Amino acid sequence: MFIFKKAVCLLLTIVLVLLPFTVSADEVPIDELIDDRVVTEYNSPDLTDPIVGAVETAGPIGTKLEINAKSCVLMDVDTGTVLYENESHLALPPASITKVMALLLVVEAIESGQLTLDTSLSASAHACSMGGSQVWLEPNELMTVDDLLKAAVIGSANDATVVLGEAVAGSEEGFVAMMNQRAEQLGMKDTVFKNCTGLDAEGHLTSAYDIAVMSKELIKHDIIKKYSTVWMDSLRNGESQLVNTNKLVRFYEGCTGLKTGTTSGAGCCLSATAEREGLRLVAVVMGASNSNDRFNGARKLLDYGFANWSYITVTTDPEKLHPVSVKDGVVDKVNTVCNERKSFLVEKQKVKTLLLETELFETLKAPVAAGQQIGVTRVYVDGKEIGTVKVVAETGVAKMTFMKYVKLLLNNLV
Repeated sequence: MFIFKKAVCLLLTIVLVLLPFTVSADEVPIDELIDDRVVTEYNSPDLTDPIVGAVETAGPIGTKLEINAKSCVLMDVDTGTVLYENESHLALPPASITKVMALLLVVEAIESGQLTLDTSLSASAHACSMGGSQVWLEPNELMTVDDLLKAAVIGSANDATVVLGEAVAGSEEGFVAMMNQRAEQLGMKDTVFKNCTGLDAEGHLTSAYDIAVMSKELIKHDIIKKYSTVWMDSLRNGESQLVNTNKLVRFYEGCTGLKTGTTSGAGCCLSATAEREGLRLVAVVMGASNSNDRFNGARKLLDYGFANWSYITVTTDPEKLHPVSVKDGVVDKVNTVCNERKSFLVEKQKVKTLLLETELFETLKAPVAAGQQIGVTRVYVDGKEIGTVKVVAETGVAKMTFMKYVKLLLNNLV
C-alpha cells in the first residue's frame, strides 16, 4: 500500500511539472529579467496567498500610508475623485498595465460590433515574436477573441494582446496610435504609449493617476469582469493553463481585477479594482521593488478607501413639496414632484452632518412643461454643498389664450 501511494505521488509530481502553464513576466523575480523579451524560466502557479507581511488596519482620513513604491493613487471609479495619492503624476514605465488601454479599445470594438467574442483571429508573425509573457502562439494559429482576451487579461499574454490590437487597427502601430488618441480623450496628460504590450521602450511612460483613469473606464464595462475576476482557466481544450497574475483576485474580498505589470525598467506595478456595498475603487501602485510590496500597497489603499468612504442616496422629502403658482396658465397651480434619487460619495465620519434644503420657485409663468425643473434640493455635508437633486413639475400647464378662456368659460357654464 505504501509503495502504491508513493507511486501515485511521484506520478502527480511529474504531471504538474510537465503541465504547460503559460510563462508570465509578472511571475519572474525582477532581477532575473535581464531581457524583457526573453523569459525562459518556468514558474509553477502559487496556489497559496503569496502576499506576505502584515497589512496594518486602515487609519482615518489624513493617515499617511506606508506604500513601498515610487507612486500610488486611490480613486473612486464612479466620480473620479482621488481619495489618496503620492507622486500620482510622476511619469514612469507601466509594464503590462499598458494592456488596460489596449483592453479598453478591444472592449469598445466588441461593443460597437467591430468584433465578436466568437470571431477567430489569425496570429501574425509579428505578434508571435513578442516574447515576455505569452501563450506561445504560432504564426497563423487561429484563436477566438474570447480566448485571446482570457490570455491577455488572465495571463498578461503579449502575443495575444498584439493579435487583438491588429484586429482592431490593422497593425500594432495603428493600434498604439489609437491608444494614444484615447488617452488624450480621457485627459491622460502624463501618458505616451510606444507599444500595446508594456515591454520596456524608451519614452513609453504613464502615471499612477493616468492608469487609474483608464482603469476606471475599463472596469465600467462589465464584459471585462468575465476575465479579470477569474483565478484559473485554460486554453486549447485544456492543454494550456492560465493563472491570474493578480493575486488579489483570489485573496481580497470584492476584487474585480485588474492588471499587474513587471519589467526590469518598471519594477512591480499593479492596478487593482474592488467593489463593496456599491463603492467601487481603483488602487494603483507603480515602481515597487517586489511583488509583495505592490500587493500589500494596493491592499492598504483599498482598505483605506472602504474604511473611510461610502455612497449615500438622497431624494427630496415629499413633505417639503407643495404646489407652485402659475401665472397666465389654464390652471393657477402645478404640483411638484421629485423622481430623482442621486448617490453622493461621502466621508463616513461626516454622514451624520448630512443636511437637505429644498427650494421651490414662488411663481411660474405659463407655459410649463411636464418634468420642467421648478425647484431644487441642495445636499450639504459638514456645511459644504456637495450636489443637488431636481424638483420638477408633475404635469404641463398650457398658456391661457382668449380662445382657451372662452372654451373654459363655456365648459363651466354647461
